Amino acid sequence: MVAWQRARMQINPGMTEHLKSFKDMQRNSEPLKNVNTQILIGVPPLEKKLLTIGISSVLRPQKSYLLDTLQSLFFASSSTEQKHFIVLVHLASPNPKWLSQITSNISTLFKPHIQARKLVVINTSGKSYLPLKNLRKRFSDSPAFVAYSSKQNMDYAFLMNFATNYSDYFLMIEDDVKCVPGFFTQIANILSAWERKFWVTLEFCPQGFVGKLFHASDLPYFVHFLLLFYQEMPCDDLLSHFLNLLRQQKRIQFSPSLFQHIGNSSLKSKLSGLKEAEENYISCPSNPAATLYTNLKITNDSSDSILMNAYSLDKNYVYVKEAKAGSYLTVLLHRPATVFHVQVLTGSESEQENHLEEGQVEIGYDSTNRVTECDDYILLGMLVNGTLNKHVLSEDSGKKVKCVRLLVTATQTSGLIVRHINLWVK
Repeated sequence: MVAWQRARMQINPGMTEHLKSFKDMQRNSEPLKNVNTQILIGVPPLEKKLLTIGISSVLRPQKSYLLDTLQSLFFASSSTEQKHFIVLVHLASPNPKWLSQITSNISTLFKPHIQARKLVVINTSGKSYLPLKNLRKRFSDSPAFVAYSSKQNMDYAFLMNFATNYSDYFLMIEDDVKCVPGFFTQIANILSAWERKFWVTLEFCPQGFVGKLFHASDLPYFVHFLLLFYQEMPCDDLLSHFLNLLRQQKRIQFSPSLFQHIGNSSLKSKLSGLKEAEENYISCPSNPAATLYTNLKITNDSSDSILMNAYSLDKNYVYVKEAKAGSYLTVLLHRPATVFHVQVLTGSESEQENHLEEGQVEIGYDSTNRVTECDDYILLGMLVNGTLNKHVLSEDSGKKVKCVRLLVTATQTSGLIVRHINLWVK
Protein backbone atom coordinates (compact mmCIF):
# COMPACT_ATOMS: atom_id res chain seq x y z
CA MET A 1 0.00 0.00 0.00
CA VAL A 2 2.87 2.38 0.75
CA ALA A 3 4.41 1.65 -2.66
CA TRP A 4 1.02 2.17 -4.31
CA GLN A 5 0.53 5.53 -2.57
CA ARG A 6 4.00 6.65 -3.60
CA ALA A 7 3.30 5.67 -7.19
CA ARG A 8 -0.02 7.50 -7.13
CA MET A 9 1.79 10.67 -6.11
CA GLN A 10 4.39 10.23 -8.83
CA ILE A 11 1.74 10.20 -11.55
CA ASN A 12 1.67 13.99 -11.29
CA PRO A 13 3.66 15.24 -14.34
CA GLY A 14 4.99 18.12 -12.25
CA MET A 15 6.92 15.81 -9.93
CA THR A 16 10.65 15.47 -10.49
CA GLU A 17 12.63 12.25 -10.80
CA HIS A 18 9.36 10.35 -11.26
CA LEU A 19 10.90 7.76 -13.58
CA LYS A 20 13.60 6.88 -11.05
CA SER A 21 10.99 6.57 -8.31
CA PHE A 22 8.84 4.30 -10.44
CA LYS A 23 11.76 2.00 -11.30
CA ASP A 24 12.67 1.84 -7.60
CA MET A 25 9.10 0.79 -6.80
CA GLN A 26 9.19 -1.82 -9.53
CA ARG A 27 12.30 -3.40 -8.07
CA ASN A 28 10.87 -3.38 -4.56
CA SER A 29 7.42 -4.81 -5.33
CA GLU A 30 6.17 -8.15 -6.63
CA PRO A 31 2.69 -7.58 -8.14
CA LEU A 32 3.13 -10.60 -10.46
CA LYS A 33 4.25 -13.06 -7.81
CA ASN A 34 0.98 -15.02 -7.72
CA VAL A 35 0.05 -14.77 -11.41
CA ASN A 36 -0.71 -18.12 -13.00
CA THR A 37 -1.00 -17.96 -16.82
CA GLN A 38 -1.18 -21.17 -18.84
CA ILE A 39 -1.20 -22.02 -22.54
CA LEU A 40 -4.50 -23.44 -23.81
CA ILE A 41 -3.66 -23.75 -27.52
CA GLY A 42 -0.41 -23.75 -29.49
CA VAL A 43 3.29 -23.62 -28.81
CA PRO A 44 5.43 -20.45 -28.72
CA PRO A 45 7.87 -20.00 -31.63
CA LEU A 46 11.38 -21.39 -31.39
CA GLU A 47 12.99 -18.16 -32.57
CA LYS A 48 12.33 -14.58 -31.54
CA LYS A 49 9.99 -12.69 -33.88
CA LEU A 50 9.87 -9.05 -34.88
CA LEU A 51 6.37 -8.54 -33.51
CA THR A 52 3.86 -10.08 -31.11
CA ILE A 53 0.25 -9.10 -31.82
CA GLY A 54 -1.71 -9.26 -28.58
CA ILE A 55 -5.48 -9.69 -28.23
CA SER A 56 -7.38 -9.91 -24.96
CA SER A 57 -10.90 -11.31 -25.29
CA VAL A 58 -13.80 -11.68 -22.86
CA LEU A 59 -17.27 -13.21 -22.97
CA ARG A 60 -19.59 -10.62 -24.52
CA PRO A 61 -23.31 -10.37 -23.68
CA GLN A 62 -24.29 -10.38 -27.35
CA LYS A 63 -21.92 -11.39 -30.16
CA SER A 64 -18.23 -12.31 -30.02
CA TYR A 65 -16.02 -10.93 -32.80
CA LEU A 66 -12.81 -12.71 -31.84
CA LEU A 67 -12.94 -15.28 -34.65
CA ASP A 68 -13.69 -12.50 -37.18
CA THR A 69 -10.73 -10.52 -35.87
CA LEU A 70 -8.36 -13.48 -36.20
CA GLN A 71 -9.62 -14.22 -39.71
CA SER A 72 -9.11 -10.59 -40.70
CA LEU A 73 -5.63 -10.55 -39.19
CA PHE A 74 -4.37 -13.58 -41.10
CA PHE A 75 -6.31 -12.67 -44.26
CA ALA A 76 -4.73 -9.19 -44.29
CA SER A 77 -1.16 -10.54 -44.08
CA SER A 78 0.78 -12.62 -46.59
CA SER A 79 2.56 -15.89 -45.75
CA THR A 80 5.85 -13.99 -45.95
CA GLU A 81 4.66 -11.35 -43.47
CA GLN A 82 3.34 -14.03 -41.09
CA LYS A 83 6.84 -15.43 -40.70
CA HIS A 84 7.77 -12.33 -38.73
CA PHE A 85 5.02 -12.17 -36.10
CA ILE A 86 3.15 -14.28 -33.57
CA VAL A 87 -0.47 -13.76 -32.50
CA LEU A 88 -1.09 -14.13 -28.76
CA VAL A 89 -4.70 -14.34 -27.56
CA HIS A 90 -5.60 -14.00 -23.89
CA LEU A 91 -9.01 -15.51 -23.09
CA ALA A 92 -9.81 -13.45 -20.02
CA SER A 93 -13.19 -14.79 -18.87
CA PRO A 94 -13.48 -17.56 -16.26
CA ASN A 95 -16.68 -19.03 -17.77
CA PRO A 96 -15.73 -22.70 -18.49
CA LYS A 97 -18.43 -23.21 -21.13
CA TRP A 98 -17.26 -20.18 -23.09
CA LEU A 99 -13.59 -21.17 -22.75
CA SER A 100 -14.35 -24.67 -24.04
CA GLN A 101 -16.38 -23.42 -26.99
CA ILE A 102 -14.02 -20.65 -28.10
CA THR A 103 -10.89 -22.83 -27.80
CA SER A 104 -12.61 -25.53 -29.86
CA ASN A 105 -13.54 -23.02 -32.57
CA ILE A 106 -10.05 -21.53 -32.69
CA SER A 107 -8.45 -24.98 -32.84
CA THR A 108 -10.65 -25.96 -35.80
CA LEU A 109 -10.58 -22.75 -37.83
CA PHE A 110 -6.91 -21.86 -37.36
CA LYS A 111 -5.26 -25.29 -37.21
CA PRO A 112 -2.58 -24.46 -39.86
CA HIS A 113 -1.54 -21.30 -38.01
CA ILE A 114 -1.42 -23.15 -34.70
CA GLN A 115 0.72 -25.92 -36.17
CA ALA A 116 3.05 -23.32 -37.68
CA ARG A 117 3.49 -21.73 -34.21
CA LYS A 118 1.91 -18.47 -35.39
CA LEU A 119 -0.99 -18.53 -32.93
CA VAL A 120 -0.95 -19.13 -29.17
CA VAL A 121 -3.95 -18.90 -26.82
CA ILE A 122 -3.53 -18.38 -23.07
CA ASN A 123 -5.67 -18.01 -19.94
CA THR A 124 -4.91 -16.55 -16.51
CA SER A 125 -6.35 -18.06 -13.35
CA GLY A 126 -8.97 -15.99 -11.53
CA LYS A 127 -6.87 -16.23 -8.36
CA SER A 128 -4.24 -14.06 -10.06
CA TYR A 129 -6.51 -11.01 -10.14
CA LEU A 130 -6.46 -8.18 -7.61
CA PRO A 131 -9.71 -7.35 -5.75
CA LEU A 132 -12.63 -6.07 -7.81
CA LYS A 133 -14.95 -5.31 -4.89
CA ASN A 134 -15.33 -1.98 -3.09
CA LEU A 135 -13.49 -0.17 -5.88
CA ARG A 136 -12.99 3.56 -5.67
CA LYS A 137 -15.72 5.62 -7.39
CA ARG A 138 -14.42 7.56 -10.41
CA PHE A 139 -16.20 10.77 -11.32
CA SER A 140 -19.52 9.88 -12.98
CA ASP A 141 -18.51 6.33 -13.97
CA SER A 142 -20.92 3.62 -12.85
CA PRO A 143 -19.66 0.90 -10.50
CA ALA A 144 -20.09 -1.64 -13.31
CA PHE A 145 -17.87 0.38 -15.64
CA VAL A 146 -15.22 0.87 -12.95
CA ALA A 147 -15.15 -2.89 -12.30
CA TYR A 148 -15.00 -3.68 -16.02
CA SER A 149 -12.15 -1.27 -16.82
CA SER A 150 -10.25 -2.31 -13.68
CA LYS A 151 -10.39 -5.96 -14.70
CA GLN A 152 -9.46 -5.04 -18.28
CA ASN A 153 -6.31 -3.32 -17.01
CA MET A 154 -5.31 -6.59 -15.37
CA ASP A 155 -6.30 -8.62 -18.46
CA TYR A 156 -3.94 -6.50 -20.55
CA ALA A 157 -1.19 -6.63 -17.93
CA PHE A 158 -1.22 -10.45 -17.78
CA LEU A 159 -1.20 -10.65 -21.60
CA MET A 160 1.78 -8.30 -21.89
CA ASN A 161 3.60 -10.03 -19.07
CA PHE A 162 3.39 -13.34 -20.95
CA ALA A 163 4.43 -11.70 -24.26
CA THR A 164 7.64 -10.07 -23.04
CA ASN A 165 10.21 -12.51 -24.43
CA TYR A 166 8.79 -13.61 -27.78
CA SER A 167 9.58 -10.62 -29.99
CA ASP A 168 11.29 -7.27 -30.25
CA TYR A 169 8.02 -5.33 -30.37
CA PHE A 170 4.47 -5.77 -29.08
CA LEU A 171 1.29 -4.54 -30.81
CA MET A 172 -1.99 -4.40 -28.88
CA ILE A 173 -5.28 -4.73 -30.73
CA GLU A 174 -8.77 -5.58 -29.46
CA ASP A 175 -10.98 -8.58 -30.17
CA ASP A 176 -13.41 -6.71 -32.43
CA VAL A 177 -11.32 -5.12 -35.17
CA LYS A 178 -10.71 -5.47 -38.90
CA CYS A 179 -7.14 -5.17 -40.16
CA VAL A 180 -6.11 -3.23 -43.27
CA PRO A 181 -4.40 -5.46 -45.88
CA GLY A 182 -0.62 -5.17 -45.60
CA PHE A 183 -0.79 -3.65 -42.11
CA PHE A 184 2.30 -5.58 -40.99
CA THR A 185 4.51 -4.24 -43.81
CA GLN A 186 3.38 -0.70 -43.04
CA ILE A 187 4.30 -1.14 -39.38
CA ALA A 188 7.64 -2.77 -40.27
CA ASN A 189 8.49 0.13 -42.60
CA ILE A 190 7.74 2.66 -39.86
CA LEU A 191 9.79 0.72 -37.32
CA SER A 192 12.72 0.87 -39.74
CA ALA A 193 12.27 4.62 -40.22
CA TRP A 194 12.01 5.22 -36.45
CA GLU A 195 14.81 2.86 -35.45
CA ARG A 196 17.13 5.64 -34.29
CA LYS A 197 14.43 7.92 -32.87
CA PHE A 198 13.17 7.97 -29.30
CA TRP A 199 9.65 6.70 -28.70
CA VAL A 200 7.74 4.75 -26.09
CA THR A 201 4.57 4.00 -28.04
CA LEU A 202 3.68 4.33 -31.73
CA GLU A 203 -0.04 4.47 -32.48
CA PHE A 204 -1.69 2.99 -35.58
CA CYS A 205 -5.29 3.63 -34.53
CA PRO A 206 -6.50 6.84 -32.86
CA GLN A 207 -9.05 5.29 -30.54
CA GLY A 208 -8.91 3.38 -27.30
CA PHE A 209 -6.11 0.90 -26.83
CA VAL A 210 -6.17 -0.45 -30.39
CA GLY A 211 -3.04 -0.36 -32.54
CA LYS A 212 -0.63 0.66 -29.79
CA LEU A 213 2.96 -0.52 -30.38
CA PHE A 214 5.58 -0.96 -27.63
CA HIS A 215 9.18 -2.05 -27.35
CA ALA A 216 9.01 -5.49 -25.75
CA SER A 217 11.70 -4.30 -23.31
CA ASP A 218 9.24 -1.66 -21.99
CA LEU A 219 6.44 -4.13 -21.31
CA PRO A 220 7.54 -5.00 -17.74
CA TYR A 221 7.34 -1.31 -16.81
CA PHE A 222 3.89 -0.89 -18.32
CA VAL A 223 2.65 -4.16 -16.76
CA HIS A 224 3.61 -2.93 -13.30
CA PHE A 225 2.07 0.46 -14.07
CA LEU A 226 -1.26 -1.12 -15.06
CA LEU A 227 -1.34 -3.23 -11.91
CA LEU A 228 -0.44 -0.33 -9.63
CA PHE A 229 -3.20 1.86 -11.04
CA TYR A 230 -5.67 -0.77 -12.20
CA GLN A 231 -8.62 0.87 -10.43
CA GLU A 232 -7.67 4.49 -11.14
CA MET A 233 -8.74 4.88 -14.79
CA PRO A 234 -9.14 2.93 -18.07
CA CYS A 235 -6.02 1.65 -19.79
CA ASP A 236 -6.03 4.17 -22.65
CA ASP A 237 -6.03 7.01 -20.10
CA LEU A 238 -3.31 5.31 -18.07
CA LEU A 239 -1.20 5.11 -21.24
CA SER A 240 -1.06 8.93 -21.44
CA HIS A 241 0.41 9.07 -17.93
CA PHE A 242 2.82 6.24 -18.70
CA LEU A 243 4.14 8.14 -21.73
CA ASN A 244 4.75 11.15 -19.52
CA LEU A 245 6.50 8.92 -17.00
CA LEU A 246 8.93 7.70 -19.66
CA ARG A 247 9.23 11.23 -21.09
CA GLN A 248 7.54 10.88 -24.44
CA GLN A 249 6.22 14.41 -24.79
CA LYS A 250 3.55 13.87 -27.47
CA ARG A 251 1.46 11.02 -28.83
CA ILE A 252 2.97 9.66 -32.06
CA GLN A 253 0.09 8.69 -34.33
CA PHE A 254 0.07 7.53 -37.95
CA SER A 255 -2.83 7.80 -40.36
CA PRO A 256 -4.94 6.49 -41.87
CA SER A 257 -5.76 3.97 -39.17
CA LEU A 258 -4.68 0.36 -39.79
CA PHE A 259 -7.53 -1.05 -37.67
CA GLN A 260 -11.29 -0.56 -37.66
CA HIS A 261 -13.90 -1.68 -35.13
CA ILE A 262 -16.30 -4.26 -36.58
CA GLY A 263 -18.65 -4.25 -33.60
CA ASN A 264 -19.68 -2.09 -30.68
CA SER A 265 -16.80 -1.42 -28.34
CA SER A 266 -17.15 -2.93 -24.88
CA LEU A 267 -16.28 0.42 -23.33
CA LYS A 268 -17.91 2.95 -25.61
CA SER A 269 -19.98 2.60 -28.76
CA LYS A 270 -17.87 4.40 -31.31
CA LEU A 271 -16.36 3.57 -34.67
CA SER A 272 -12.93 4.38 -35.99
CA GLY A 273 -12.51 6.84 -38.82
CA LEU A 274 -10.78 4.28 -41.01
CA LYS A 275 -13.74 3.60 -43.29
CA GLU A 276 -14.32 7.27 -44.00
CA ALA A 277 -10.62 7.81 -44.64
CA GLU A 278 -10.48 4.90 -47.08
CA GLU A 279 -13.55 6.15 -48.93
CA ASN A 280 -12.01 9.59 -49.28
CA TYR A 281 -8.84 8.14 -50.78
CA ILE A 282 -10.58 5.71 -53.13
CA SER A 283 -13.32 8.02 -54.37
CA CYS A 284 -11.20 10.21 -56.64
CA PRO A 285 -7.71 9.05 -57.73
CA SER A 286 -5.57 11.65 -59.47
CA ASN A 287 -3.60 9.51 -61.96
CA PRO A 288 -1.53 12.35 -63.43
CA ALA A 289 -0.05 12.10 -66.93
CA ALA A 290 2.31 9.15 -67.25
CA THR A 291 3.82 6.58 -69.58
CA LEU A 292 3.69 2.85 -68.83
CA TYR A 293 6.51 0.35 -69.43
CA THR A 294 6.44 -3.42 -69.05
CA ASN A 295 8.20 -6.67 -69.99
CA LEU A 296 4.98 -8.65 -69.57
CA LYS A 297 3.64 -10.28 -72.74
CA ILE A 298 0.24 -8.66 -73.11
CA THR A 299 -2.41 -10.74 -74.88
CA ASN A 300 -3.61 -9.70 -78.37
CA ASP A 301 -1.86 -6.37 -78.56
CA SER A 302 1.28 -4.94 -77.00
CA SER A 303 0.64 -1.35 -78.03
CA ASP A 304 0.83 1.50 -75.58
CA SER A 305 -2.92 2.07 -75.84
CA ILE A 306 -3.65 -1.42 -74.48
CA LEU A 307 -1.04 -1.06 -71.75
CA MET A 308 -2.61 2.22 -70.59
CA ASN A 309 -5.76 0.29 -69.69
CA ALA A 310 -4.07 -0.54 -66.39
CA TYR A 311 -3.80 3.18 -65.58
CA SER A 312 -7.10 4.43 -66.99
CA LEU A 313 -10.00 5.34 -64.73
CA ASP A 314 -12.54 3.32 -66.71
CA LYS A 315 -13.31 -0.42 -66.59
CA ASN A 316 -10.64 -1.51 -69.09
CA TYR A 317 -7.80 -3.77 -67.98
CA VAL A 318 -4.64 -5.58 -69.11
CA TYR A 319 -4.59 -9.38 -69.42
CA VAL A 320 -1.43 -11.52 -69.43
CA LYS A 321 -1.44 -15.30 -69.99
CA GLU A 322 1.72 -15.89 -67.98
CA ALA A 323 3.65 -13.66 -65.61
CA LYS A 324 7.23 -14.70 -64.91
CA ALA A 325 9.09 -13.87 -61.72
CA GLY A 326 10.88 -10.55 -62.17
CA SER A 327 8.31 -9.20 -64.62
CA TYR A 328 7.15 -5.65 -64.01
CA LEU A 329 4.72 -2.96 -65.02
CA THR A 330 6.00 0.55 -64.33
CA VAL A 331 4.11 3.84 -64.28
CA LEU A 332 6.52 6.67 -65.17
CA LEU A 333 5.10 10.07 -64.27
CA HIS A 334 5.78 12.84 -66.76
CA ARG A 335 6.38 15.15 -63.82
CA PRO A 336 7.54 13.82 -60.41
CA ALA A 337 4.82 14.39 -57.83
CA THR A 338 4.09 14.04 -54.11
CA VAL A 339 2.14 10.79 -54.06
CA PHE A 340 0.29 10.18 -50.78
CA HIS A 341 -1.75 7.06 -51.62
CA VAL A 342 -1.41 4.12 -54.02
CA GLN A 343 -3.98 1.49 -54.97
CA VAL A 344 -3.23 -1.56 -57.13
CA LEU A 345 -6.04 -3.92 -58.08
CA THR A 346 -5.46 -7.18 -59.95
CA GLY A 347 -7.81 -10.00 -60.88
CA SER A 348 -11.36 -10.13 -62.19
CA GLU A 349 -13.71 -7.86 -60.29
CA SER A 350 -16.73 -10.15 -60.67
CA GLU A 351 -15.29 -13.67 -60.48
CA GLN A 352 -12.36 -13.12 -58.11
CA GLU A 353 -9.79 -14.88 -60.28
CA ASN A 354 -6.56 -14.09 -62.20
CA HIS A 355 -5.20 -11.91 -59.40
CA LEU A 356 -1.47 -11.63 -58.83
CA GLU A 357 -0.73 -14.29 -56.23
CA GLU A 358 2.76 -13.07 -55.26
CA GLY A 359 3.84 -9.55 -56.01
CA GLN A 360 4.83 -6.22 -54.55
CA VAL A 361 4.58 -2.52 -55.29
CA GLU A 362 7.60 -0.22 -55.23
CA ILE A 363 7.96 3.55 -55.26
CA GLY A 364 10.72 5.01 -57.42
CA TYR A 365 12.52 8.30 -56.97
CA ASP A 366 14.67 10.06 -59.53
CA SER A 367 18.19 10.69 -58.29
CA THR A 368 20.03 10.97 -61.63
CA ASN A 369 17.42 12.75 -63.78
CA ARG A 370 17.07 9.81 -66.14
CA VAL A 371 14.28 10.18 -68.69
CA THR A 372 12.86 6.66 -68.92
CA GLU A 373 13.45 5.01 -65.56
CA CYS A 374 14.07 5.41 -61.86
CA ASP A 375 17.10 4.14 -59.99
CA ASP A 376 16.06 4.62 -56.36
CA TYR A 377 13.21 2.25 -55.47
CA ILE A 378 11.79 1.46 -52.05
CA LEU A 379 9.24 -1.21 -51.17
CA LEU A 380 5.77 0.20 -50.58
CA GLY A 381 4.09 -3.10 -49.73
CA MET A 382 3.21 -6.66 -50.67
CA LEU A 383 -0.02 -7.49 -52.49
CA VAL A 384 -2.56 -9.35 -50.36
CA ASN A 385 -5.10 -11.34 -52.36
CA GLY A 386 -4.02 -9.40 -55.43
CA THR A 387 -4.59 -5.99 -53.87
CA LEU A 388 -2.58 -3.16 -52.37
CA ASN A 389 -4.30 -0.09 -50.92
CA LYS A 390 -1.78 1.92 -49.00
CA HIS A 391 -0.98 5.35 -47.68
CA VAL A 392 2.53 6.53 -48.56
CA LEU A 393 3.85 7.28 -45.09
CA SER A 394 7.15 8.72 -46.34
CA GLU A 395 5.51 11.68 -48.11
CA ASP A 396 6.88 14.09 -45.51
CA SER A 397 10.43 13.39 -46.65
CA GLY A 398 9.99 15.95 -49.41
CA LYS A 399 11.10 13.53 -52.14
CA LYS A 400 8.83 13.39 -55.16
CA VAL A 401 7.78 10.11 -56.72
CA LYS A 402 8.66 9.49 -60.36
CA CYS A 403 7.81 5.78 -60.74
CA VAL A 404 5.37 3.25 -59.32
CA ARG A 405 6.31 -0.33 -60.19
CA LEU A 406 4.25 -3.51 -59.89
CA LEU A 407 6.73 -6.39 -59.57
CA VAL A 408 5.93 -10.09 -59.98
CA THR A 409 7.87 -12.05 -57.34
CA ALA A 410 6.87 -15.62 -58.34
CA THR A 411 6.01 -17.09 -61.74
CA GLN A 412 2.26 -17.36 -62.35
CA THR A 413 0.90 -19.50 -65.21
CA SER A 414 -2.81 -19.15 -64.46
CA GLY A 415 -3.20 -15.79 -66.19
CA LEU A 416 -3.06 -12.29 -64.74
CA ILE A 417 -5.38 -9.29 -64.95
CA VAL A 418 -4.04 -5.88 -63.98
CA ARG A 419 -7.22 -3.90 -63.43
CA HIS A 420 -6.12 -0.61 -61.92
CA ILE A 421 -3.06 1.26 -60.76
CA ASN A 422 -4.42 4.37 -59.05
CA LEU A 423 -2.44 7.25 -57.58
CA TRP A 424 -3.45 10.13 -55.35
CA VAL A 425 -1.14 13.16 -55.49
CA LYS A 426 -0.92 16.53 -53.76
